[in-house]
Amino acid sequence: MMMNIVVEFFVVMLKVLWAIVMAGLKWLIRPKEKSVAGQVCVITGAGGGLGRLFAKEFARRRATLVLWDINSHSNEETAEMVRQIYREHDDNSMTKEGAVGGVEEVPPFQPQVYTYVVDVGKRESVYSTAEKVRREVGEVELLINNAGVVSGHHLLECPDELIERTMVVNCHAHFWDYCASKFGAIGFHESLSHEIKASEKDGIKMTLVCPYLVDTGMFRGCRIRKEIEPFLPPLRPEFCVKQAMRAILTDQPMICTPRIVYMVNFMKSILPFEAIVCMYRFLGADKCMYPFLAQRKEAMNNNEAKNGI
Repeated sequence: MMMNIVVEFFVVMLKVLWAIVMAGLKWLIRPKEKSVAGQVCVITGAGGGLGRLFAKEFARRRATLVLWDINSHSNEETAEMVRQIYREHDDNSMTKEGAVGGVEEVPPFQPQVYTYVVDVGKRESVYSTAEKVRREVGEVELLINNAGVVSGHHLLECPDELIERTMVVNCHAHFWDYCASKFGAIGFHESLSHEIKASEKDGIKMTLVCPYLVDTGMFRGCRIRKEIEPFLPPLRPEFCVKQAMRAILTDQPMICTPRIVYMVNFMKSILPFEAIVCMYRFLGADKCMYPFLAQRKEAMNNNEAKNGI
């Protein structure tokens, strides 16, 4: 019995080493992106920011898009951008076909874009819209769980209803969507990934996207230590989405952008808590939200002054 355990331990160690080698090879030899042409892709929070950029990227890859957002106007704006991409792609295909004497075939499908007004913080809204998508569009093959909100308050100054709203949209909504992949969201991703593996459902892939600060305006004003900031500026949304798209289309389990975030996650796992605190203070990460909070508070005070409150 003891010998079996020893042998099994070495087999496990070999598998771990092999996984490390394969992960390293993927850094050196970029895997080929899979095709999503014709696949139904749901994007939450598609009305702006990263959600809109994801929609445009999937449109360029000829996916059928289902856009969810709480704001109908901004969601329709994104949809029109997607339609324009579809039209440009069709025009280019026709031009190429004429140039080569009809050798290149016209795509056998015409992708479409569908818009739905959804509050992902309300489970009834999610359930009813999900069923409507199944009826009107078909089964969903890709889900980009992008929708998110930020409170803009210190915790002790944040009203209970705003805390609840933040948790519902940023975390709970992941459970009410079609169950694909913020700290609670990461835990959900990990637990669901293991559950899928244990059930041996090989057709379901998940990608966890962990970016650094993204310059979408959502966290405008967030600043780390000024001496460090030139080396770690906020990410351009376009760059962040390009990296995420690459990870999604190559079935990468997790993508950290920039790559130094991988080191941060690793060090958090092995270093004592006080060491992590020292690192955060050195980088200015412990107070990076302070300028953002100050801006939000000033904006609220200005609004209250204008309204005569």
